Amino acid sequence: MAKPIKETPVLYGKDADSFVKENKEVKKVSKEEKEEIKEDYETLMNLAAFGI
Repeated sequence: MAKPIKETPVLYGKDADSFVKENKEVKKVSKEEKEEIKEDYETLMNLAAFGI
């Protein structure tokens, strides 16, 4: 049986400020990085399919 999921803690003060600031600064991923991630994903999926 799965363990119950705990409630997410509420952030206050500097932690809350830094959380909001970090989530506003979204970093774009380059096309090359996207292609590399996709290739890695496809490799892993092929390996996973082999095990079935």
